[in-house]
Amino acid sequence: MSTSTDPDSPDSAATFWRDGRPVYDRGDTVCVIGAGASGLTAIKNLKEHGFGVDCYERETSVGGAWNWRHDRSPVYASTHLISSKPLSQYPDFPMPDSWPDYPHHSQLLSYLERYADHFDLHPHIWFGTEVVRVEPAEGERWDVTTRSTGGYGAERTSRYAAVVVANGHNWSPKLPGYEGLDDFRGQIMHSSAYKDATQLRGKRVLVVGAGNTGCDIAVEAGQQAAKVWHSSRRGYWYAPKYLLGRPADQVGDQALALGLPLWLRQWLFQRMVRLTVGDLTRFGLPRPDHKPFETHLIVNSQLVYYVGHGAITPVPDIARFRSYSVELTDGSEIEPELVVFATGYLPRFEFLAPELLGTDSSGRPTLYLNTFPRRHPTLAVAGLLQSDSGIFPLTHWQTVMIARWLRLRETAPERAREIGARIEADAGRRWNPAKVKESTRHWFEVSHLDYLRAVQRTLDDLEVAR
Repeated sequence: MSTSTDPDSPDSAATFWRDGRPVYDRGDTVCVIGAGASGLTAIKNLKEHGFGVDCYERETSVGGAWNWRHDRSPVYASTHLISSKPLSQYPDFPMPDSWPDYPHHSQLLSYLERYADHFDLHPHIWFGTEVVRVEPAEGERWDVTTRSTGGYGAERTSRYAAVVVANGHNWSPKLPGYEGLDDFRGQIMHSSAYKDATQLRGKRVLVVGAGNTGCDIAVEAGQQAAKVWHSSRRGYWYAPKYLLGRPADQVGDQALALGLPLWLRQWLFQRMVRLTVGDLTRFGLPRPDHKPFETHLIVNSQLVYYVGHGAITPVPDIARFRSYSVELTDGSEIEPELVVFATGYLPRFEFLAPELLGTDSSGRPTLYLNTFPRRHPTLAVAGLLQSDSGIFPLTHWQTVMIARWLRLRETAPERAREIGARIEADAGRRWNPAKVKESTRHWFEVSHLDYLRAVQRTLDDLEVAR
């Protein structure tokens, strides 16, 4: 089995040709795209299962979204985890005990850097190299074309036994379309371009979007801006970061571990909100049009504080833009200098033909366990998850599953075909007991306990057949 990680080594001479260009055979090596949190754990777990790994990272260092130096990073100066430390760390690499319950983004970056050092992942990563195309080849293999980031230098195509896509899904901004937006004379920015509160200081600011990022930016604007409006289309459920003296997600995790039914957990959460946060409609925030856990919870202890102190004014959705003002759906009109669209992101796999991931007309891939497409068993996606807990533990076990699946195809092809039939039948299934809203923000929403149980069942099946 090939364990070389050097595509330029002498044993990687061109042995194939495709459309007049040379293709360099990488044997049984697996290609990982991206060296962020998901890509790093994919490299590590593939290594531990005996695979050679080449990882291509368009930036010059690890960390992905958590590396604020990267152009595509959505991180801003005050970013902290919204899931607590025990529910956010890799299961085989704990965060330091001295760290706070909700670590700062700089600590997360150092954590990922130490993870890469500890498991000796750097020799497998080609930095400053972007993937241009990933194309199917004979024998369920893949031709991966790369080039220097920025398009400099010649392209190079290498053939791999399998590909794991870990390029993240929080880097391509989703921008809304409103009547008159192009004629608006004020400043417009997406939250992906927001870096610190100096961008808000002394301005009249409209923050659009009531997700966790939108609420964080609204809170910072409440402290720095001259005037703040916070626009949301629907009401959401707001959870404090601490409950009964402990991080709230740990309290919720205990309720899951006890096996409480969904209806009871929803009732308990509503009761908790009434006791701790209260009725937010009295502040002007819209009433939720759904039950708890049917949308991603907003974890923020400060929004209500600043709304209650008059520093943030909740307003409804936007009807249209005018040259110097914004008309709202209730007929009122405001005059912001700066509009911040905290409207989320869309998944983008520019190097893959949409049909390879079963992508529908809206842009949503159809995958089994948010990982495997129906008809391409040597292609997988890591980290395409929106969880009610931290994502690192989920991607760890997800990539263990990918590695075992690829090994099973070699050692027990008959058993692999049986599991492949399950992948084809269950692709697109939602791993959440709640009726999650059908919006792009919730495409990849999973209940971490339900998802991990499903992954564990698949791991057991793969382990039995090894």
